[in-house]
Amino acid sequence: MTGTLINAAAVLVGGTAGLVFGARLADRVRQTVMAGIGLFTLAMGLKMFLETSNPLIVLGSLLVGGILGEWWRIEDGLRAIGTALEARFTKDDQGSLRRGDFLRGFLTASLLFCVGPMTILGSIQDGLTGDYSLLAVKSVLDGFASLALASTLGGGVLFSVLVVLAYQGGITLLASGAQAVFTDTMVAEMTAAGGVLLMALAVGSLLEIRPVRAGNLLPSLILAPVAVWILTRLGLV
Repeated sequence: MTGTLINAAAVLVGGTAGLVFGARLADRVRQTVMAGIGLFTLAMGLKMFLETSNPLIVLGSLLVGGILGEWWRIEDGLRAIGTALEARFTKDDQGSLRRGDFLRGFLTASLLFCVGPMTILGSIQDGLTGDYSLLAVKSVLDGFASLALASTLGGGVLFSVLVVLAYQGGITLLASGAQAVFTDTMVAEMTAAGGVLLMALAVGSLLEIRPVRAGNLLPSLILAPVAVWILTRLGLV
């Protein structure tokens, strides 16, 4: 859990700096920074997807995962958490955070910080061996990202630390008891599915090209390695 705690601290520090100093940035500067983050996220997602050795596994995981996500209303659940936090910590009259920005910041940061090869591999590495070096590198990246996001989207970014703690911490704890489960192929297909989610996040939220309920695709991160395990047992991969 050490790596996850470092990551959470980096998000809080970066997000706080963004809230304190973000107002001093011109709107055009913040818009350009957000566009840069969006484009980088899109490129990173594509790079992750190209790690797949069987695109059909990723496609199937996304389709089934999307159906399950819509059924379970995962994105609505994330929105409900953000709305509850917003109502508790944001004033309606002269509050410094706008309601829409709070919710968008919470959702965007939660997905951005929790979907990616460093999140998955770093948490597994921390749980299996106690080596949190990969999560430490991710913490630096997330700290800078949270600064930029908080300066534009507000305090909702800070509360994404709750999702980081739960998600990364959960993977770390599971990995400590699953040493013989994850193979290289499983991790590769999980990473590829995560890449598609990152691209969805970039298109739907960061670049604002068109709305995408990326949160409802999260089950694909579990379904991809499960599909690899099933196909391996059947001798198909």
